[in-house]
Amino acid sequence: MKIVVLGSGVIGVTSAWYLARAGHDVTVIDRQPAAAMETSFANAGEISPGYSAPWAAPGVPMKAIKWMFMEHAPLIVNPKPDMAKIRWMLQMLGNCTSAAYAVNKGRMVRLAEYSRDCLTDLRADTGISFDERQQGTLQLFRTQKQVDAAGKDIDVLRQGGVPFEVLDVAGCLAVEPGLADAAGKIAGGLRLPKDETGDCFKFTQGLAARAAALGVTFRHGVSITRLNRTGDRITSVTTSEGEVTADAFVLALGSYSPKLAADLGLNLPVYPVKGYSITVPVVDAARAPVSTVMDETHKIAITRLGDRIRVGGMAEIAGFDLSLSDKRKRTLQHSVEDLFGGAGDQSQASFWTGLRPMTPDGTPIVGRSPIANLFLNTGHGTLGWTMSAGSGRLLADIVSGRATEIESRDLGFDRYRKPAKSAQPSLRPAPAR
Repeated sequence: MKIVVLGSGVIGVTSAWYLARAGHDVTVIDRQPAAAMETSFANAGEISPGYSAPWAAPGVPMKAIKWMFMEHAPLIVNPKPDMAKIRWMLQMLGNCTSAAYAVNKGRMVRLAEYSRDCLTDLRADTGISFDERQQGTLQLFRTQKQVDAAGKDIDVLRQGGVPFEVLDVAGCLAVEPGLADAAGKIAGGLRLPKDETGDCFKFTQGLAARAAALGVTFRHGVSITRLNRTGDRITSVTTSEGEVTADAFVLALGSYSPKLAADLGLNLPVYPVKGYSITVPVVDAARAPVSTVMDETHKIAITRLGDRIRVGGMAEIAGFDLSLSDKRKRTLQHSVEDLFGGAGDQSQASFWTGLRPMTPDGTPIVGRSPIANLFLNTGHGTLGWTMSAGSGRLLADIVSGRATEIESRDLGFDRYRKPAKSAQPSLRPAPAR
């Protein structure tokens, strides 16, 4: 088929790659001048299937209230009224139960574990390099309360067959020697030895180049206005360079996906949650992280990317605001200096912000839409890099009508639909294996 992919972030590019490998004629359209110029540009750098978990969890509402009074708060909510924000937050609150958390985490881990396997194969097939390391993720706890609360996550990991290690302070220092000076601030850790790290921007640009060599057409600097529908099919996409027709369309525009979908009568519960990062050059390798350390208190990831340290995190619910806040920068600097003091040159820190496309249950929307030839690959939140290869492969299999290698029905749009009230025609997803 002739297929148009809307969006050239890591999700759009992996979708294009696997669709082209399946034999389709693929065109990617994006308003940016190159691939991975927005949310995929400077994320935290962690590929953490075992750490995949929804933000909606038991106890989060009370934690959110406490965070409001913290100097280095992991969550900031802009008080400006916004109906989309209010609806999304209410839906998220509805998922803050033990039962919902277990279901949501289970399917997120399933997709993320599959994605890691797909990335391993892709790396072997292409020889792509992106400052990758396969040395695990350490979730670092500063209090005994955090250690005790990890039990629920451990249960899910055990049920999913995900390898893990519960570490005491000495164990944390053994895998991350750079933490030695911060030993008195550590209560323990949960290590996921199969997790990886890597530069999402380098990966996406490298894969885009390989996709182009495979025959994928990239149309950068082209704005997307609307999808045009006749009956139960999309006939074309209107762009700044005219109409583009295709047999099928893939919506992979991250936080900007809901606008195009809304014009078609589809309500995608995806909201932009702003995150920040700094990138600093390593000046003392002995003090620097080996892989990724998740600071559970500040919800910040500190990752080694070659000769750089990437520090990313926080959640600011403020719509499409992309302004940079010095206060958020200070929080990132505080976290890395508190744990890995002197490892990086903060005077050379580059500061960045991006919008994470979050669903209220944490799980992305991958699969068919109620419109026959429109497919969705969006809503990955903080885990777009972790889930990218698997989401692209899964999407390509669904578009191609092939049986998927993992269960996919609960990852699609149908989980948000109310069939009795829906005015849109429905197609059953391709059978999963």
